[in-house]
Amino acid sequence: MQIIYKKTFENQLIQIVNYIAKDKIGASINFANELEELIFLIPDNPFKYKPSIYFKNENIRDMTYKGYTINYKVNFEKDLIEVLRIFNRNKPSY
Repeated sequence: MQIIYKKTFENQLIQIVNYIAKDKIGASINFANELEELIFLIPDNPFKYKPSIYFKNENIRDMTYKGYTINYKVNFEKDLIEVLRIFNRNKPSY
């Protein structure tokens, strides 16, 4: 399966990484690299994470990482994983 990142996710990730970098640049780089590694593992088991509590669609999942929720959509018809957005798990931004 191919992984694609939606623009919303990319913009939110940039904001998060920049925020972390204000305190520690190395931590922001590690955050981004570790998150990327986890995302690359999704195609191996796309339903590993629970169905999203933010969408009424079984194919949209919520992955959590270091206090953040990452929504992604499993699209078998197109053989895609679409990474939709990332936010502090308590504060979804629409």
